[in-house]
Amino acid sequence: MIADAILVVHFAVVLFIVGGLIAVWIGALLGWHWVRNPWFRYAHLGAIAFVAAEALLGIACPLTLWEDLARGGIRAESFVGRWVRRILFYAAPEWLFTAAYVAWAMATLATLRLVPPRRRAR
Repeated sequence: MIADAILVVHFAVVLFIVGGLIAVWIGALLGWHWVRNPWFRYAHLGAIAFVAAEALLGIACPLTLWEDLARGGIRAESFVGRWVRRILFYAAPEWLFTAAYVAWAMATLATLRLVPPRRRAR
């Protein structure tokens, strides 16, 4: 059960990283004010920068390591575990993931400049 909880947190982080940038793009077009929140934007940049740095340095994601440790090397057998793992993990060369993470980080950084965060007027 702990391993499944870690997997769900991992999935939430991925949703934050991928969905966050897409939300900023859509929000910028539709005038959503929350997409310019500095806390959200810098937390989002920090998350993808961490993932990209891990990939460039060849370091495994701590969430993946903790999940594997909690499972004791056994495959996910719960409904949640099976489906979330299928969504999160793909069989592809490592360089492809690294390139995707770095490209997403660069897109996030570019978006930070094109759609800058702003503090609310008081």
